Amino acid sequence: MNHSLPQCNPALNTCTKTYIFSLCMSLSAWSTALAEVRLPRFFADNMVLQQNQTNTIWGWADPGEEVVVRASWKATTSTVTDSEGRWKVFLKTPSHGTGHSLCIDGSNTTVINNIAVGEVWLCLGQSNMGWSVQNSFAADSESAVDLPNLRIFKSAREHWHKPLEENRDRLCVWKGCTPESAMETSAVAYFFGKKLHQELGIPVGIIQRAYAGTPIEGWLPWDEQKNDPRSKAQKKLLEDTASRMAEKRGETAEKAIAAFHSELAIYNAKIDAGETMKNKFRQLAPPIITRPATLGHQFPENIFNAMVAPVAPFGIRGIIWYQGERNSKNVPQALDYQNQLETLVNFYRKAWHQKSNGNMPKDFPVQITQLPSWHAPQSAPSEGIESPWVVNRESMRLATKNLPNTYMAVSIDTGDAIALHPKNKKPIGIRHAIIALNNTYGKCSVGEGPRYIAHKIEKGEILIEFDSIGSGLQPARLEPLSGFAIAGSDRQWHWAGAKITGNTVIVSSADVLEPVAVRYAWAMNPSQRNLLYNKEGLPASPFRTDNWQLYNPKADIVEVTKPEKPSGYIPQDWNRPVMKP
Repeated sequence: MNHSLPQCNPALNTCTKTYIFSLCMSLSAWSTALAEVRLPRFFADNMVLQQNQTNTIWGWADPGEEVVVRASWKATTSTVTDSEGRWKVFLKTPSHGTGHSLCIDGSNTTVINNIAVGEVWLCLGQSNMGWSVQNSFAADSESAVDLPNLRIFKSAREHWHKPLEENRDRLCVWKGCTPESAMETSAVAYFFGKKLHQELGIPVGIIQRAYAGTPIEGWLPWDEQKNDPRSKAQKKLLEDTASRMAEKRGETAEKAIAAFHSELAIYNAKIDAGETMKNKFRQLAPPIITRPATLGHQFPENIFNAMVAPVAPFGIRGIIWYQGERNSKNVPQALDYQNQLETLVNFYRKAWHQKSNGNMPKDFPVQITQLPSWHAPQSAPSEGIESPWVVNRESMRLATKNLPNTYMAVSIDTGDAIALHPKNKKPIGIRHAIIALNNTYGKCSVGEGPRYIAHKIEKGEILIEFDSIGSGLQPARLEPLSGFAIAGSDRQWHWAGAKITGNTVIVSSADVLEPVAVRYAWAMNPSQRNLLYNKEGLPASPFRTDNWQLYNPKADIVEVTKPEKPSGYIPQDWNRPVMKP
């Protein structure tokens, strides 16, 4: 049976939504199955599909029911549901365009209108990924934005102890970019998407899935991390906590799940009654479980189960990741982050590739956000075990070196000495866009700041070689570089003089006649040093040339502490070179 649509020219939009709807309604009469054909909520009006790719579309219906999916660009595909009523099809998309429609036909008909085809990116992470435009320094600049083809899908935070097929958030929808939708969107994701949209001149879709206070262990299935000693330790710690609370306070998993379903029924009843707002400022959201710890948001895999599993393998170009603060409470934890991050990237790529029937590349782009600056400005040449964030930055740097098609947005010139949630998010979003424009789209000559690649020792000096220098190396300010430290075989660090010569920075100190190692920006907050950039205004990552042990396993663990907030403290942005990609 051939249910072909008439020839459709997306650019001229000659295939009208009215015709598609009429055709779909006529087709639906042919179906005899009783269950309603349903799709996840991100398959909806105003959505963005990844261009020039075979996208995965899926949902539910009666077991054994035929489902037919037809697109206004003439692509058609069909399948029969499995024994549990699941269905999945693979639909080819054309080059970018707008005004498209989909018809999904089975026992009933769903028509999805105003679809854009363009570039789709998934933005994942903890609270700094979720930090909104409204709460950033750049909020005022977006007060009149009107970009209907920059589209945003943001869902409520959820976690669960088993993988979910479908999220419980019933109010999440695709939104075109207006001042209202921009304000509630992740600032990093928004400024990334906006710059891509404007530079590429095509539709861009941003899927935001952020959850505050979550460790990387929560973002991975347990089977992918069960051999990691730190994951096992965290799991046991939370299991022991849950056991104690069950004995002392009667906080059992059974009670928590029963209470959850009771609250979920109330949430659903409110939605069914047409309610949308919890209060004047906050939208209704499904409930979450906070105790026992085994069901909470910090338990391994619980975030993955609800924030990633339901969206895989939606067609995307790549992923942006901004998480790491929760895994940087101490140096041993921050050191293990390299292995965990590599595991996460490899698993996400494998999951999307396999679930998409091989249509998603095995090495699609992943971009990591390096941790910004926090705590008092650097005063020592090289900080030690009291500064786990710099170790996490090194873990990220090394992970991106080991993983193909993986990049890092350096952000040490952003942050705040006091606030854990800095407001200068726009530079990070722009840097992610520059990385993508360079590496994924071939639109920028340089995508990142200077990257350390090698060093050699000559006549009491250490020559540091960089790539990604763009038009050349430069200091942040017209004065000597001041972020470099140097040490001899005694492993005592001293501030070093540093001068730029071509692609090289020459480092030396009168206090170290026979140097053996260099560290750069090795501190929690090196932001106020005179840092190294390329002339495109992109900063160099912290790095070290040594492989010396960063902590004594037999010594006490030192935990990073939250700075005390002075009375009347008002965050201020920091000066940095202008980015000129």
